Amino acid sequence: MTLLIILLFVIGYMSITLEHPLKLDKTVPALLMAATMWAVLSVGFNNGWFSIIDTHGHIFNINSGTAAENHDGFLENLMHHFGKTSEILIFLIGAMTIVEIIDLHRGFDVIKNRIKTTNKVRLLWTLGIVAFILSAIIDNLTATIVLITLLRKLIPKREYRIWYASLIVIAANAGGAWSPIGDVTTTMLWIANKVTAVGLSEYVIVPSIVCFVVPFFIASKLKPFQGITERKSYGINEESERLLSSKKMLYIGLGAIVFVPIFKMITGLPPYVGMMFSLGFVWLASEYVTPFDDFNKKDKHLYSGHNALTKIEFSSILFFLGILMGVAALESMVFGQIDGNDTGTLRYAAESLSNAIPNMDVVVILLGILSSIIDNVPLVAASMGMYTFEVDSSIWHFIAYSAGTGGSMLIIGSAAGVAAMGMEKIDFIWYLKRITWLAFAGFIAGALTFMLIEHFIRPTI
Repeated sequence: MTLLIILLFVIGYMSITLEHPLKLDKTVPALLMAATMWAVLSVGFNNGWFSIIDTHGHIFNINSGTAAENHDGFLENLMHHFGKTSEILIFLIGAMTIVEIIDLHRGFDVIKNRIKTTNKVRLLWTLGIVAFILSAIIDNLTATIVLITLLRKLIPKREYRIWYASLIVIAANAGGAWSPIGDVTTTMLWIANKVTAVGLSEYVIVPSIVCFVVPFFIASKLKPFQGITERKSYGINEESERLLSSKKMLYIGLGAIVFVPIFKMITGLPPYVGMMFSLGFVWLASEYVTPFDDFNKKDKHLYSGHNALTKIEFSSILFFLGILMGVAALESMVFGQIDGNDTGTLRYAAESLSNAIPNMDVVVILLGILSSIIDNVPLVAASMGMYTFEVDSSIWHFIAYSAGTGGSMLIIGSAAGVAAMGMEKIDFIWYLKRITWLAFAGFIAGALTFMLIEHFIRPTI
């Protein structure tokens, strides 16, 4: 039965990674995997086939107490994991809704209309810097979508535009890696109290900048980024596309998201509470800000939080639910013993991996490379269950960097890459031949920078 649960996870995992060849939304196998694993875990536990271990190290099995006590212990463990998963999901729903409210008011057009240059190298660096900063605030996926939408106005020829789109993916992933709200994986580590907002930003921002700068510097010497580009002409004044509320809602929305870590530091409450407060504030503002002069109150719903909620990708939310609960099932199942004590599957795997590769830096770099092939969310979720390092340990920071930036090496290796692939129809092989080496150069340069700072510079300060 133990091997059956592991097999279910492997099958579900493979189905997720093969979503494009299978033409199956990855949410489907994620949900089926999680529900089936917990069902088998429950049946096996109730029949005494194996034991479970909770997050405090307490072991529950058919011989350790009464049937009622064991059943209550099992359900408490399930609810604990569901509660921790729900914290992440509520946080993501809040952040996504705020971004959609900004978009409804065309707030991102404020950024778009600021970019005037036609010099290709200058445009490359401008878009890269905007992607790096914006992804740290609104997350790397949304920043990529916003900037590729802008690219269609700036670069008429697709053969050049896909180069810019690919470099934007690298910049967005690098920018999201040093922010607790910039990537799903950093958000997971932050909410799980593995890292603090200040610690993550302080330790990871320099390697992330290196990861962004190195490929951009190399790319600026390449032929596709030489010369000037012609702008598309739409026959209308682009400034007129903005609403009266665009600038207000952009500043209010971005300010509210940035306020979430501050709220946590002031109150000590979990991040999702701060995101609930920020969402409520932005939603309130959207109810009273007038989009244009002759605004008809009957059209108010078009710019409200209600409409924003309909635009959220809830399939992504359910995917995270399935993945995180599936990993939680592995974490809960007793698999073997370490130093004579029963331990869960993931902790046992961590010990086995540490024995095979004693150097954690190498392990984390491999994790980053693997995240370009396999979704980084389950990889980070598994690492959170495998290791028990203290808060703001350099290992957690390195995991945040590697998982966040490693996905840039393949177009399917990150949510930002998949979005760019879909919007610009970027071919997998084209990206592999022309962009992967740039992303790898940035990833390794940033990783070496991180290790240099951690092992040589920071200990002497």
